[in-house]
Amino acid sequence: MFARSLEFRQEIIYFIVVDRFCDGDTNNSAGPNPKLYDPNRQSWNKYWGGDLRGVISKLDYLQNMGVTALWLTPLFEQIEEELFDITAMAGYWTKDFKRINPRLVAPGEEISLVKSSNTVFDELIAELHKRGMKMILDIVCNHSSPDAGGKKGQLYDDGVLIADFHNDTKGWYHHYGEVQDWNSAWQVENEELAGLADFNENNTEYRAYIKSAIKLWLDRGVDALRVDTVKHMPLWFWQEFTSDMKTHKPSLFMFGEWIYSGPQDPLSITFANKSGMSILDYNLAVAIRRGMAQGDPGGFYVISEAFEQDHIYTSASELITFLDNHDIPRFQSLNGDGDILRLAVNLIMTSRGIPCVYYGTEQYLHNDTNGGHEPYNRPMMENWDTNTIIYREIKILSDLRRHNPAVALGAQIQKYLTNDVYCYLRRYRDHRCFVAMSKSYGPVTIHEVSTDFPDGNYTCLLTGRQFEVKNGCIYNLYLGPKEMIVISHVGTQITCTTVVMIRVNGISTKLGETVAVIGDCPELGNWDIEKAFRLDYINKNQWFGEIPFHESVGKPIAYKYVLLRENDSPERENCTARRWLVANEGIVKLEDTWAW
Repeated sequence: MFARSLEFRQEIIYFIVVDRFCDGDTNNSAGPNPKLYDPNRQSWNKYWGGDLRGVISKLDYLQNMGVTALWLTPLFEQIEEELFDITAMAGYWTKDFKRINPRLVAPGEEISLVKSSNTVFDELIAELHKRGMKMILDIVCNHSSPDAGGKKGQLYDDGVLIADFHNDTKGWYHHYGEVQDWNSAWQVENEELAGLADFNENNTEYRAYIKSAIKLWLDRGVDALRVDTVKHMPLWFWQEFTSDMKTHKPSLFMFGEWIYSGPQDPLSITFANKSGMSILDYNLAVAIRRGMAQGDPGGFYVISEAFEQDHIYTSASELITFLDNHDIPRFQSLNGDGDILRLAVNLIMTSRGIPCVYYGTEQYLHNDTNGGHEPYNRPMMENWDTNTIIYREIKILSDLRRHNPAVALGAQIQKYLTNDVYCYLRRYRDHRCFVAMSKSYGPVTIHEVSTDFPDGNYTCLLTGRQFEVKNGCIYNLYLGPKEMIVISHVGTQITCTTVVMIRVNGISTKLGETVAVIGDCPELGNWDIEKAFRLDYINKNQWFGEIPFHESVGKPIAYKYVLLRENDSPERENCTARRWLVANEGIVKLEDTWAW
């Protein structure tokens, strides 16, 4: 069994700006303040009518494309004011974290999560779970609302006013003004982003409120959280917050938004490695945009360099990969070539990490006004064509990710690279997936490229072309203009009473070294290193494996990790043995950090 409920690496995320996706209930479009709604959809900063009923109406469309998880912009009740003709249509000016935005549900429907459990939101959760799909809630812990309509930071607890920036007697907010120096970590964490009332995380009442509010949503069936503006709050807060959320719901997956994160911003790497949540992979997104959309002469070398930095992350395989979103211009606003967009989408669909597709990408949705910058990167979804090539290929590659563990769980190994051609292997145990793509406008022939596949004949999943692997290689590989080929080899599946998906991070390994697990049970060799369970290489500091347990199910075990070296003595972890109780049955997940 491929345990999707445990491994978010196996998901395909689709990110929806709810107001711009589908208007499923025109009766709620005007909302509490009709002045904020533009029925003609000409004012880009006003509401255009998308709602949760609209999302529900398109679930079959999304499921058929291969989407397995929906990330929706925040659903909390928003202020019904505008500031400089800008409204809260994106969902980041929260008024009440314990209530649903009335613009997204039926008119007159109870919006309190405390008082009602029979809302359109609950219906959405039920419909998603019925399809085996997951719900990702976008949350904002850093701020509430700006000074609009003479009010700022008025915050409610299920309809009861509990904080007001202009009358902040209990110290719920910071009052230091807006950030002036973006290189000052103190200012970024304590001062205001674009005039938004900045919460004081040192206030224990605030922390209790925000955690209790988010737990209400988790109790309704939310499976994962996308966390906004994480760079604007201190690391200790996130460590406390993630611990509380995951204690409340142990299966919870979380990822944060640190805009333009990457090696050039060391604090963002510290956050990714120490916060308890993953992060949106801006480093790779920028590289793909440069190398494929913006004409950087380095081409695929730029993208390869981003992958080569994976070792700086504790868990690069859980980074959320993407091409664009609601904060940056859409990919096609940088390069209108739909074939290049298709290659870029397929790249994140077959690479390490968890792919996230921005709504409408499969329909080539974009508006290039002002270079496609906000708000023009949020057009209304108009087409639902299931025959676009991107829609069809996402479906094919989603099926591949679900059926071949190498794509979701395995290592990514570069096999051939030029400015215009990129070939790589995904490998896990005896599973293999080989990808070759060319962004050249002319044909390309590669004399020889290694695939590590068993010899035989294989069919490309995208083109139907036949390829022969001989001595582990493909010879004279022809790629047409802007062509991509994907071939797959699925090995043996693990079946037993209990499977432990085990991962160890934070160990720097070299060529010829292998990480294994030893322990006091038969499955781990009874402390005999020769019989230790060998894990699979993912990248230089991460190893992963699925250990079948038979004799030791339901029993406590002791274990630790060991580094096996060719022609040298092994190195054991510098710690006492870890202890764990093996589940009686099913698939469970275990993650550790190497103890030096």
